[in-house]
Amino acid sequence: MTGVPVFSARDVEAAVSPERALEAVREGFLAYSRGEWTMPPKVYVPAYPAGDFRAMPVLGAGHAALKWVTSFPGNPAHGLPTVSGLVLLSDASDGSLRAVLDAGAVTALRTGAAAVLAAEELGRADAETAAVIGAGVNGRAAARSFLARGRRTILWDVDEQRARAAAEALGADIAESREQALGADLLVTVTPGHEVLLDEGSLQPGQHVSLMGADGPGKAEIAVAELARSRVFCDDWEQASHNGELAHAVATGAISRNDATHLGDVLAGTAPGRQSREDITTFDSTGLAIQDLAIALAAIEHAAELNLPTIEL
Repeated sequence: MTGVPVFSARDVEAAVSPERALEAVREGFLAYSRGEWTMPPKVYVPAYPAGDFRAMPVLGAGHAALKWVTSFPGNPAHGLPTVSGLVLLSDASDGSLRAVLDAGAVTALRTGAAAVLAAEELGRADAETAAVIGAGVNGRAAARSFLARGRRTILWDVDEQRARAAAEALGADIAESREQALGADLLVTVTPGHEVLLDEGSLQPGQHVSLMGADGPGKAEIAVAELARSRVFCDDWEQASHNGELAHAVATGAISRNDATHLGDVLAGTAPGRQSREDITTFDSTGLAIQDLAIALAAIEHAAELNLPTIEL
């Protein structure tokens, strides 16, 4: 038996460019919308208040994958990553393990790709400005995806030094203020979700925001009233309505299933997206195992080129 390739974070990034990640994530959303890929519910293993563990299984394209990943928002203060873990990719025909991948890098790539995919699909056709709030790993991935698409991008973070370092590394610009970033035509928020960034009335006609930070219980980046006055899209209703931005709006009765549209259905042409230039569109992203599978499949396309270490089982 040949060894199983192991992708470090650097290997994942070398194998999958931001543009390829966006293409792969689009393919994943479409396959899920068509019923070709299946995804059991994400399992949360709470270790609050410090953080949580998540188990995310998926089956599709002749493969099965499981991501075992953490979210510990306080870790960076101790020199540790917020997100860590592994993605296990298996052959669905015989159960053999095909690859092991760093979960943090996979998560960052697919998070950035999903944020920008939604922004480009749901934003105005004439959108000019793009901004990312949050310059952590996933925020930098979103900015990198915007830049790869040829969009001038501004960054803002509560930690100005972190924002400046990220902007210099990526070739992005620094927002003059949080207000400037919040006013962008295409906005991506990637924060720990402990503070509401968008109060009622803060979004202007024609804006789009991809809400990437509220991916667990108790998190929110937008006020319920502001979410309710927008045209709402999500990655997956079942997941978002229980552990995303939508959870708060569903709990108060402000939003029901009929008020939210799956991004995959818009991409497939089976549901409408933006319907007017004045629409305010919001995308609630909780992160799906289909996205992780899409990135893992894209990565193994280049396994032979990377001189990867292997493990014997």
